[in-house]
This record gives sequence, structure tokens and C-alpha cells, in this order.
Amino acid sequence: MTGRLVLAATPMGDIGDASDRLKVALGSADVVAAEDTRRTRSLAAALEVTITGRVVSFYDQVEVTRLPALVADIEDGRTVLLVTDAGMPSVSDPGYRLVAACVEKDLPVTCLPGPSAVTTALALSGLPVERFCFDGFPPRKQGQRRTWFEALRTEQRACVFFEAPHRLAACLADAVDVLGGDRRAAVCRELTKTYEEVRRGTLAELAEWAVDGARGEITVVLEGARPVAADPEDLVGEVERLVADGVRLKDACAQVAAEQSAGVSKRELYETVLAARRD
Repeated sequence: MTGRLVLAATPMGDIGDASDRLKVALGSADVVAAEDTRRTRSLAAALEVTITGRVVSFYDQVEVTRLPALVADIEDGRTVLLVTDAGMPSVSDPGYRLVAACVEKDLPVTCLPGPSAVTTALALSGLPVERFCFDGFPPRKQGQRRTWFEALRTEQRACVFFEAPHRLAACLADAVDVLGGDRRAAVCRELTKTYEEVRRGTLAELAEWAVDGARGEITVVLEGARPVAADPEDLVGEVERLVADGVRLKDACAQVAAEQSAGVSKRELYETVLAARRD
């Protein structure tokens, strides 16, 4: 009989965020692979759960060496529960390699959903986050960090990333230099914990605030870049190509305008095409 790997989200701070499914899994799993075994045992004690399975450490430095034994446990029919210190495994935490190893061997993998700093910060940011990307931690060295921000200059999705509190001020200062001080962002600190704080404002305002220092777990949400307005004259050729293919002029203008994310109206485009034809 084949076992399975269970990924379980754990509370980021408030113990009340632990799901009933997490409690059952902690008490019934054959093996609990924990990023920090002491923190996992403390979590279980706070939840009044007795861990009956074998507890093994599973942090970054031992992740690769632990894989064969854990995969073998699953192949032998055991349930392996993977938990990290807080939030969802595999999201800037150990887990990806174990999931990949199980997928390669066609072993069952499931997930107990729950707390995530990424989605919590997005919801609290007050920014447009219908589309977003997650980019882990910025590079530590300033030159590499500035290059990283350059890649976000034209990114129209909101970007979520983590940062160490002692690097936050320098990180935001670099963001101001590369992206401009008017770009909006939110700095979320100690999410779900007693001293939770969300600072919202422009990058310039947040960089000034961060100079005095910040403590705790930091998650930053960066507003997506605003699209550069398109010049209707640059779209005339595209409209005329559609017309040459048999599309009515008004329909061609409507189609091209709809494909632009920079807000060119079909009427403006139509008039621009007519003007170009007269010239």
C-alpha cells in the first residue's frame, strides 16, 4: 500500500488560524517532517495535540539528504506530513524538492490549505492585486538588488516579496531610485501576530519610514507598473492590415483598441486612421 505526502499550512502567528485538518494530521501522521522540530512540538502542544509519529527535521541544509528516506516512507505506505515554521511549505520554505521527488515517482501528494503571508499581504495592501507575482527575497547585494528592481520597472502585475527587517530600509531606498518614489506599495509586518502593522503609501514615504528600523517578519506588496499610453498613430498600420483582410474599418478599430491595455479609444483610433488616409 502506498502512503502519501501531506503539505500543511501552519499559523503565521495567531494559533487560532490552525485548521482542524492540521490538528488531525499532526496527531495521526506516521512521519512529521518539520522545518524546526522544536517549533512544531510547541505548536502541537499549544493545539493540545499529541504527535504519535516520528518527527524528523527538514530544513534547507538537510533537505536533499532527507529526501530518500522520506520518499521510501511514502512508498512503504506511510503518511508523511510536511510543516514549516509558518505559512505554506514550498513558498520560500522547504518542500519543493520533496514534492518534485514524489511527483517523479507518481506518489500521492495533497495539501491542507491555510495561512499564507503572500495572500494575506495582498488582501491587506489596498492595491490592485487581481494579477500578481511572487518573487521570494530580493538579492542581498545592492547592485544585484537594483538589477532585480529594473526587471520590475515595467511589470504590470503587483509583486509580493519578503525582506529581512535589517535590510528593509536599503531595499526600499533602492526601489525609490530604480522605480521612482511615486510607485505605491504596502509593507506588512508581523502578520496575524500581536503587533501586526501594515504601512501603505508611496515608495518614497515608506523608505523614509523604514529608516528608523523595522522588526519582525516583513512582506512587501509593490504596485504593478502603470501601462504607458499608446500613440494611436502607431496603431494605424495594424488597423489597415485587418481592413485589408476584409474586416470593416470600425470593427478593426474596435478590435485593435480592445487589445491595447493603455487606453486607446476605438473612436480616437478611427479618426486617426481617417486622418492618415487623407494625408
